[in-house]
Order: sequence, then C-alpha cells, then structure tokens
Amino acid sequence: MSIWWSLHLRREAASVPLARRLLLGTMETAGVDPDISYDLSVALSEACANAVEHGGKTTAHGGCSEAYRVTAYLDGEKCRIEVADSGPGFTAECPAPTHAHADAEAGRGLYLIRELADHVHIGNKPGLGGAVVSFDKVLKWRAGAPLMAV
Repeated sequence: MSIWWSLHLRREAASVPLARRLLLGTMETAGVDPDISYDLSVALSEACANAVEHGGKTTAHGGCSEAYRVTAYLDGEKCRIEVADSGPGFTAECPAPTHAHADAEAGRGLYLIRELADHVHIGNKPGLGGAVVSFDKVLKWRAGAPLMAV
C-alpha cells in the first residue's frame, strides 16, 4: 500500500511545524519506525524553513510570492519528500552547499538533509524558476505495522 499527500503552504514560519506534524502523524499511523520518522521530520523541517526564508521572489507589485509546496510519498520500502518554492533557486554564485561548519549561521539545513536522508537531489525547477529539494529514505517498520510493505 502507498500513501501520498501534497500541501500548498504559505511562506510563514507556522507552516513548518504543520508539515512536520502531518508527516509524523502519517508515518506513525502507517507504522514506520520512530527513528526513521524523526530523521525524515527533521529533514522536512529544514527544507520547509529554507523555502520560507529563501523561497520567494519579488512580484511586479513589489510583493513576494506567498506559497511553497510539500509532497510526501510513502510507497513500499521508502519515503520520498519534495519541497518546491518559487524563489530565485540556486545560482552559480550561490550553489547548494555540500558541507557546513558546526558554527555556520547558514547552509546547515541542506547539510543536515544530506546527512539524514539516503538520497538527496537539490536543484532548480525548470521554466519559471524556484528551488526543489527532494530526498528519500528507506523505511523500517514497527512489528505489526498496519501499512507495512509486503
């Protein structure tokens, strides 16, 4: 069995814990191991926080784009999460960091996502622009999990 959901969220700090709680609730209900659920929820929080902070662009009226999208798939053996925004994306002058120092003020979120997930893709949306951060992790299931992969 598989589960998927997609959220269209406002670029506000309050959206981050909302996405995290939905993911944790979904994985708990499905019977995913709590350690795996925690790792994915931290990675999701970091990706959402980046979308809130960096994911907008100035509109023709001087405003800022208001939303970003989170999609999660629990399908058999893995969970895949994608966070997409409509900001400037990653540029040659400001690529996605591949490492972070412990005392760094910025760039640690993407580093944490890389450490917590099994596979990570960080790039730009084609066409209108914006960043896309997607990551997946192999799932472990609790004994007797109701939606365990067969």
